[in-house]
Amino acid sequence: MNKKGILVTGAITLTFILSGCFQGEQSMEQEIDPPQNAEAVDNLETDTSKEDSEPVNDVSEDKQEVVTEYVPRELYLLDKNGMVAAQTIELPQLESNEIAEQVLKHLVKGGPVTSLLPNGFQAVLPEGTEILGLDLKEDGTMVVDVSEEFTNYEPNEEIKILESMTFTLTQFENVEKVQLWINGHPQQTMPVNGTPIGDGYSRENGINVVQSDTVDLLTSKAVTMYYPAEHNENRYYVPVTQYVENNEGDMFQSIIQSLINGPGYNTNVLHVFNTNTMLTSEPTMEDGVLNLTFNEEILKDTEQSVIADEVMETLVRTLTEQEGVEAVDIKVENVEQLVSESGQTYDEPVTKEAFSPTEKL
Repeated sequence: MNKKGILVTGAITLTFILSGCFQGEQSMEQEIDPPQNAEAVDNLETDTSKEDSEPVNDVSEDKQEVVTEYVPRELYLLDKNGMVAAQTIELPQLESNEIAEQVLKHLVKGGPVTSLLPNGFQAVLPEGTEILGLDLKEDGTMVVDVSEEFTNYEPNEEIKILESMTFTLTQFENVEKVQLWINGHPQQTMPVNGTPIGDGYSRENGINVVQSDTVDLLTSKAVTMYYPAEHNENRYYVPVTQYVENNEGDMFQSIIQSLINGPGYNTNVLHVFNTNTMLTSEPTMEDGVLNLTFNEEILKDTEQSVIADEVMETLVRTLTEQEGVEAVDIKVENVEQLVSESGQTYDEPVTKEAFSPTEKL
C-alpha cells in the first residue's frame, strides 16, 4: 500500500495536512506521565522483547486531557446503504497524544462520535466497547485489546466491524494491519461469525467487496477503488474492492477501464465518467508518478479544459493505492492546461494527500 505524499498545487478538494504526528507532538510543553507499569505508545516505538506480551494499557482515568485545538481525523463509519466509508471529523488534539485510541473510541455506537455523526451515518463497533490497550509492533501490526462488550454484535456486522477498524487505523502511515485481542487474549477468529484473523487484518482483505461471477479469480486481482456517493448535501467517497482481470497485460489500464465502467448496480455509488472516456496511450511510470493521457471525453467542459473534481479524485484515490504509485499526472489530448472546476490549474502530479489526511502515529 502506497502511503507516501508529494506536495500538490491545485488540489481540488479540501486538503488536510496533519502536522501533529506523534513525534512532533512530544515536544509540547506539558508532558503527561503514563500509568505505572504501562509502556507509552505516543511515538509507538516498540520494544521487540515484549512482542508476545499483553498490549499496553496507556489509558488512565485520572488523566486530565487539555484540548488545545481540533484536527481532522478519518473515521470509517457505516453509511445509509450499509457501506463502510470514511468521514473526516474534527476531533480534539490531545496533549496525551492518544490518537489511535481516540479514533477507535469514535467508532463505538453510543460513544463520543454520536453528536458528531454526519447525516445518514452510524458508528460500527458494539455499544459499550472499551479500548483496553494498544501496541504497535515494529512490523506495522497494531494490536488492539478490547473489552468483552465488543462481542455483542450480529453475524452480518462482523466484516463491517473489521473493515472499519482496519481502514481507520491504517490511514496512519506506519500501521499496516490490525490484530485483535479481547480482555488480554489474542483472537484467531472473530467471536461471532468466525472470520479468520490470526495473522491480522489489513487493507489487502478489501472493503465493501463486490463479488462477481464473470471474473476469473485465477487471472484477476482484488483492487480497492473509490467512487463518490452522496446523502443530502454530504458528498463522500466509498471504497469498493473489485476483482479486475488483467486481460490487456497492463493492470493500470484494467483498473482505469473498471473505474470507467463503474462498480455495478448494487453499490449505490455515483458514476462520474462520460461514456466514451478512454485512454489514448498506455500508462507509464516514472519516479513514482503514473502518467495517463485521455481523450477529450473525460472533460466536463471541453471549451474551458475543465476536468470534474469527482473524476480527478476517483482516479487519484484509486491509483495511489497501487504499489509504487505516489502521484498521478493526468493529461488530455489537444489540451495544453487542465483545470479543476474552481479554475485551479494542474501544474503538478496529484497525490492522495490532496484529498485525505495522512500522518504517522
